[in-house]
Amino acid sequence: MRWALVKVSLAVTTMVVLAFAVPLGLVIREMARDRAFSGAEREAAAVAPALSITTDRDQLERVVASAGSGAGMAVHIPAGDGQEALELGRQRAADEDIAAVRKLGRASTTGVAGGSTLLQPVALSTGEIAVVEVYVPEAEVTNGVGTAWAVLAGVGVALVLGSVAVADRLGVRMVRPAKRLVEGARELGEGRLGARVPEAGPTELRLAAVAFNSMADQVVQLLANERELAADLSHRLRTPLTVLRLNTASLGEGPAAEQTRTAVEQLEREVDTIIRTAREAKPQTAAAGPGAGCDAAEVVRERMVFWSALAEDEGRTWRVAGADRPVRIPVARADLAAALDALLGNVFRHTPEGTAFAVDVHNGDDAVIVLVSDAGPGIPDPEAAMARGRGSGSDGSTGLGLDIVRRLAESTGGDVRIGSSVLGGAEVRIWIQPAGRSPASRGRRGPVRRRRPGRLVAAYNRSRSD
Repeated sequence: MRWALVKVSLAVTTMVVLAFAVPLGLVIREMARDRAFSGAEREAAAVAPALSITTDRDQLERVVASAGSGAGMAVHIPAGDGQEALELGRQRAADEDIAAVRKLGRASTTGVAGGSTLLQPVALSTGEIAVVEVYVPEAEVTNGVGTAWAVLAGVGVALVLGSVAVADRLGVRMVRPAKRLVEGARELGEGRLGARVPEAGPTELRLAAVAFNSMADQVVQLLANERELAADLSHRLRTPLTVLRLNTASLGEGPAAEQTRTAVEQLEREVDTIIRTAREAKPQTAAAGPGAGCDAAEVVRERMVFWSALAEDEGRTWRVAGADRPVRIPVARADLAAALDALLGNVFRHTPEGTAFAVDVHNGDDAVIVLVSDAGPGIPDPEAAMARGRGSGSDGSTGLGLDIVRRLAESTGGDVRIGSSVLGGAEVRIWIQPAGRSPASRGRRGPVRRRRPGRLVAAYNRSRSD
């Protein structure tokens, strides 16, 4: 593109310069010729008054000398009235040219060796026609023409070079943004998702850069959302894995039981690997659209059907409060269930068997609060626990469960807070901005129940099928 602009500019400017310089050079040459012959006409006119009065040689020689032409002027007086023909100065024109001017009575020019001559007829007092010849050298006809042509050529070359330089700069201004756009596209195609293009250059290229950057941001966002989805779905597998792990603990001893426990552990490691692989994605949770949402109390009751069975199996005391009346929140049912499963799964995973826990739902004037608390050892570093991917691999934590909860709360304009519970352990408080207001709910304490054969898996399947 750059060289194409230079070539176009060179061709156009050259044509324009030639179109103006050639006619102007010819005009300058004609002007120099006219100037030289105008001077010759003035010299001839200076002699004409004297010729109309007298034909005396001495007087005419003084007049010719005073005209300033020197050897360049000649006067041809024909014979008449008993007077012989008179010739003053050096004759350069041919006799027939002089005779033709005398006959026609009109001035003319004729070429001679080394230049041209002006033949000017003058009427004498005797009625005869004298001819004044003024010599104009070639050097005088072309005086200043070469210099003027050189100046014109220099100006033309300067214009051509200037136009080429301007076209080259314009080409660079257009080519550089285009090259950056190509390099950005190549980097993005090679997997460097941080590639962006500066929004510079002509308007069209700036718009192309804006569109490219927007596309790159969208690509990054789509990849982040896909990784996020993979991480979230993988994390939800930890809930049924918890069931399997607890069930394998009651299988007793034997090769089959040991193989089952090994397989469950291997499955847990694979799920954790998937979660850690996807955990670098940028969190992104879309807020629920108009009309979306669920009854938080109903979701809590449904999930506790499953977790209460696990609590019975491990001898944990549990309590649910505030879930006996509808509490509408602008969160999808599946998202709230996943958040509760993540928090309760952490309780079962990171606290000893027999540790009590509680789930409380508070429907306030400006927020719905869901509390998940336990009587375990607590969370020593809440800030690190809330950071995505900061979980310790030594205890099996991926650091994704609390992040799922945080994104759910932030999608409604709320947040998540970690503190100490009244039970003595950790308390995770989810603040959710409600879609509407409902009356406050009352709490209750759930009884401690013992598991019957097959109840654990049946409860899980029933809660998922609902």
